[in-house]
Amino acid sequence: MPRPEVRGVGVDAETRCAHYNKPTDIIAIRMKCCGVYYACKDCHEALAGHAIAVWPRAEWDRHAVLCGACGGELTIREYLASGYRCPACGAAFNPGCRNHYHLYFESGQ
Repeated sequence: MPRPEVRGVGVDAETRCAHYNKPTDIIAIRMKCCGVYYACKDCHEALAGHAIAVWPRAEWDRHAVLCGACGGELTIREYLASGYRCPACGAAFNPGCRNHYHLYFESGQ
């Protein structure tokens, strides 16, 4: 299955972008509002032309997180429980992303 397209500003092969480009910045999020993967919230804001919608807890079993290292898709629930590592390939995810969870996922987990 081909890897989903990831939109963003200056996106590299592992989904890093102009805004977040450290070695562990390798996830993209399928936005609830448009169903498109973006490298980050800032890329969505720059390119989408509409506001981000938050994924409700009732939909956390949907595949909405992409590992930029292996191309594997995770459900929101799998991602939040991953311990900042891809369950498929073991690549490290940036733990600082948790500071932005409320922008993507309904809070109160």
